[in-house]
Amino acid sequence: MVINSLVRFAEDALTENARYEAEQMVMSALEISHTELVLHGRNRETTDVDFQAVGEMVERRKKGEPLQYILGECEFMSLDFYVESGVLIPRSDTETLVETVINAAAKDKKAEILDICTGSGCIGISLARFLPYAEVDLIDISDKAIEVASKNIIRNDVSDRVKVIKKDILNEYPDKQYDVVVSNPPYIETDVIDTLQATVKDFEPRLALDGGEDGLIFYRRIVSLADKIIRKNGVLAFEIGYNQGEAVKKLMEEKFTDVRVIQDLSGNNRVVIGILK
Repeated sequence: MVINSLVRFAEDALTENARYEAEQMVMSALEISHTELVLHGRNRETTDVDFQAVGEMVERRKKGEPLQYILGECEFMSLDFYVESGVLIPRSDTETLVETVINAAAKDKKAEILDICTGSGCIGISLARFLPYAEVDLIDISDKAIEVASKNIIRNDVSDRVKVIKKDILNEYPDKQYDVVVSNPPYIETDVIDTLQATVKDFEPRLALDGGEDGLIFYRRIVSLADKIIRKNGVLAFEIGYNQGEAVKKLMEEKFTDVRVIQDLSGNNRVVIGILK
């Protein structure tokens, strides 16, 4: 069976975005690029091992498992991140948060940044890549997140400026202050989680989704710690749910100035940012 036939086998078994997902699975199983797939698709033979590997991927996908977990990788900010079950899959919407912080930070000066609830590490690591003088600490309570973020630090070649620390932000906090604190915390209301798409509620970690009864428990906690973990005139930036802009803005306004709600490319409220008084 040549490569193109293996792609057709996977495509026929899949439904939504079938061609794209089939190609991604075959490229992953054969460890080839899209260019190689195009150039050699008609003549390069595959093996029984290749067929079995793609077949297993297809079966996982048919059960609803997200493609990113199956492939073990995800693109974010044009960077390559390792992902697996147990960490939240990076979303393109979150790039709005990273871009907002990049624009708010001085690109030519040293900055100490804290990424709270880091998950895969995609936010803090991306900031380190685009802010060459930044030093970044990543914190999370999850052992799986610590493991995955550690791999992504190495994968993105920022080991000299980024470190990951296990810490429960609801009960602990770092013993130093930062110029910038950024967080995409769990913000889904507890009762809403079971209404989410199956690919989210059945496969992504509840720990990374559950923001408490009103979805704001992490925002309240982090804002309450602001004086302890952020330097004067330092920046705090949150990702938020589409309906949380005014609530989080109000939480921040007592301690922060120039508090703004920023929309993502779809026009949804996505980021709240402010400067500590």
